Amino acid sequence: MLRILVIDELQQRAADICRGLILAGHQVAAVLASASDLPDQVARIKPDVILIETDAPSRDTLEHIAAMERDAPRPVLVFARESDDALIKQAVAAGVSAYVVDGLEVARLKPIISVALARFEAHQSLRRELATATRKLSERSVVERAKGILMDRRGLDEGAAHAMLRKLAMDKAQPLGTVAQSVIDMADLLL
Repeated sequence: MLRILVIDELQQRAADICRGLILAGHQVAAVLASASDLPDQVARIKPDVILIETDAPSRDTLEHIAAMERDAPRPVLVFARESDDALIKQAVAAGVSAYVVDGLEVARLKPIISVALARFEAHQSLRRELATATRKLSERSVVERAKGILMDRRGLDEGAAHAMLRKLAMDKAQPLGTVAQSVIDMADLLL
C-alpha cells in the first residue's frame, strides 16, 4: 500500500482523487491545495508518491518539485488539462515521473502509478550509476596525481608508485582514493 500525497487546488476534485486512490488500494497521506513548500511538506508527511492534479503546473510548482527532487526524491505524477510540449519537458526535467494530459481517470490510476514508479526507479538507478562513475573518475584523477608526486619526490616509476599507494591503503585499511588524497595534502603542505 503506497502513501500518496495529493495536491489539487480544487477540493471536490481532490476528494474524487482520494476515493480513486483508496479504491486502487493506496493510502492518502495528505491533501494539499498547492505545492508551495513541497520539500518541507514531503519531509513532514513522508509520502511514497506525489500526485498533482492541475490545469497546468506553474513555474513555482516545477521549482518546488525540482527542490524536492534534490533533497528527498519521490515519484511525482502530474495530471494536467493542458498539453504544452515545452511545459512537459520542463516538468520531466524538474523530476516528474509521469505527466498525463486530459486529466485523471480513476480507472487508470493504478497502471499509471505503476509506470511512474518503474520510471522513477530507473531514473534513480541511472543517477546512482552516474554518481558512482563520477566518484570513480575523480578518485582515479586523485590517484594519478598522487602517483605523480611519488614518482617526482621518490624517483619511482609509475608501477612502483602505484604499488606504494596500494600498500599504504592496505596498511591503513583505507580506500586507495583516501590515501592518495592524503599524499596530495601532505605534498601541498610541504611546499
